[in-house]
Amino acid sequence: MKKTFLVLVACSFSLLLWAQSSSSLQAGDYQRQAENSLKQKEFTKARSLFLKASEVYSTRKEYDKAVACGLQVAQLYLRENYYSYAFERCAALEYMITQGEKQSGNPLPHLIYAINKERMLIYLAQKRQEPAKLYLGHIQENARAAKNDSINEDLLYTQANYYYTFGLNEQGDHCFTQLTDRYRQQHNQAKLGESYRKLIAIASKTNNTRLLTRAYEKFTAWNDSAQALAAQKEWNALQQQYQAGQQTIQEKEKALSGKQTIIIGLCVLAVLLVALLLLAGAVLLRYLALTRKQKKAIRIAGDHNELKTRFIQNISAQMEPTLNTLDASQPGVRALHTFAAHIQELSELENSLSQTYEMSEINVLTFCEGLMDNVRPLLKPEVTTAVNAPKLSIKTNPEQLARILSHLLGNAAEFTPEGGKIGLDYKKRGAHTQQFIVSDTGPGVPEALRDNLFKPFTEVKDLTQGDGLGLPICALVATKMNGTLSLESSYTKGCRFVLELHV
Repeated sequence: MKKTFLVLVACSFSLLLWAQSSSSLQAGDYQRQAENSLKQKEFTKARSLFLKASEVYSTRKEYDKAVACGLQVAQLYLRENYYSYAFERCAALEYMITQGEKQSGNPLPHLIYAINKERMLIYLAQKRQEPAKLYLGHIQENARAAKNDSINEDLLYTQANYYYTFGLNEQGDHCFTQLTDRYRQQHNQAKLGESYRKLIAIASKTNNTRLLTRAYEKFTAWNDSAQALAAQKEWNALQQQYQAGQQTIQEKEKALSGKQTIIIGLCVLAVLLVALLLLAGAVLLRYLALTRKQKKAIRIAGDHNELKTRFIQNISAQMEPTLNTLDASQPGVRALHTFAAHIQELSELENSLSQTYEMSEINVLTFCEGLMDNVRPLLKPEVTTAVNAPKLSIKTNPEQLARILSHLLGNAAEFTPEGGKIGLDYKKRGAHTQQFIVSDTGPGVPEALRDNLFKPFTEVKDLTQGDGLGLPICALVATKMNGTLSLESSYTKGCRFVLELHV
């Protein structure tokens, strides 16, 4: 039911819009036909069509168009001296505007002005001075209310017409002088000429021979002065064109001189560019030759490095049977076993960096607390530990992550003195970046050793004190995990390592 009601409302609204647009189109057609009939001097037909257009515009509340067409009807009645019909049309238009003002709440003084002016013109045609004077006062009030410059100008014409019609030439001249003075101040020659033509038309219409003579004299004087002014303007324009032409010639001469200088400079520049291109070609050929040599040297170095890696692996493998014959309880033998295993692992990692580890989910807090529990037996007395990690699940390789962090925590346990502190923190640095941070309050890494901390075989040392390959191996494992292992050099309270992984 509700749906049907909405559909009916929509259809009614559409029909209303169609009817309104159709009526607007119809009014425009009536008006165009009326104007064509007027041109063909079919006055009765034009009057009927203007009346229809006015009525349709009125229903559309397009009052400006309705009044314009309605006044055409009144003027056509006036043309045939049907004064009563002309007055009736003006009364009907006034009633329409009055009702429109009440409905909209907006005054329309410019339309009332046009209607009252038409009434006054009808009285002028009848030579009835008193009612004409009455409506002259009305249109003055309407013009003040409208506050429109074009209406004020039209009012001066209308006043002059009234005065000249009833022989009040001085008052008519006064109105006309006001009008022409205004146009002179505006330097509006077109309007000034139009005003003189209208004065001639008023004089002809009122059969005022004296006024007609004066009007022609004023028009002739204005026309002569306008022609003289036009000639002066034309002369001034020609002078300006001549001066502009002279200036253009000078500018072009300067531009031509500048272009000649530019062309000479461009020729010199072209010669220099050719020389530079030849020199660059020679340098490029030499660079290509050096590059070929460097590529060859890199290839040879790579081959040598691969041979070196294989040689080290072979030595490590060959050391294993010999070491197995020795007493494994001896510190030196254990150190050699560890060293051989580290060398083997280091070589394998270097050869498999492009391969990735399998991933699985871990709980960060549980994982970190487990690692810290494993390192506690290695701590010196009164060393405190702290784990700062969220209950968060992440994807990683738990074995390799545990290996790196366990090594870092083991180093921290070894170097942190009694009463110190060891911390393991987890931080998320973005949608795809996470950090594991191991910090301690030990002596820290000496500055001289920091640059080579993650490089293998950078110093000769007693293997029983460690082979120094733990951190390089951890760094390679971190690389395979799509991450980095670094020492935070700005940390001054001990040592802080940051393992940053990208997922």
